[in-house]
Amino acid sequence: MTKRLTENQKKEIVRSFKSGTDIDVLSKKYACTNSTIIRNLKKNLGELKYKELIKKSKFSKEKPKTNKDQIKDLEKVNFDNEYFKNDSNDPKVLNENITSSNFATIDSFFEIAPVDYEIDNSSRKELSSVPLSEVDFPRVVYMVVDKKIELEIKLLKDFPEWQFLPQDDLSRKTIEIFFDLNLAKRSCNKDQKVIKVPNTDVFRIASPVLIAKGISRIVFAENLIAL
Repeated sequence: MTKRLTENQKKEIVRSFKSGTDIDVLSKKYACTNSTIIRNLKKNLGELKYKELIKKSKFSKEKPKTNKDQIKDLEKVNFDNEYFKNDSNDPKVLNENITSSNFATIDSFFEIAPVDYEIDNSSRKELSSVPLSEVDFPRVVYMVVDKKIELEIKLLKDFPEWQFLPQDDLSRKTIEIFFDLNLAKRSCNKDQKVIKVPNTDVFRIASPVLIAKGISRIVFAENLIAL
């Protein structure tokens, strides 16, 4: 099961991210996926602030040299040259230094072998969901159903925390389960009710039936479970 972060860990992640720590580093430190880190950052910072910090982080990682910087680098190379040290203000010495030392004629070459590695054209594996077979549910969970005990089916796009997924994934049918009774009640309206599921093996047993109804995902806390 995907690791569930504590409230203190979530606060530490936000502080570290604001200080410039990369998402990959955070996911390794807290032993969870990048998508879990991103969801928590967006939830605590807001979409706009998150994007602003991401842009700032990318800009600080790689800032291209300007023409002025390149000229300074060339001047430093020439300054280290013995002739340049003798008379750095003499244009003749500078020209001689550049043509004779830094740009000497190359009279040999070597061949670079072409890259011929096989390219994997297979579809990219989905990393946002966890297979049902790998999930360890709590002993008891709760579900919201209508008065006829019919499952409440939602589309994945109805969950704001999963909006970063591709459009095809957002169109998937899902059911939601809760580990806390109070959370389930807050998601229940007057035409619905909460039921207790004391045996979570029922999800594995009923997975073929759920799939036949077009339901391919279970939303559980911060996890997305694939049937």
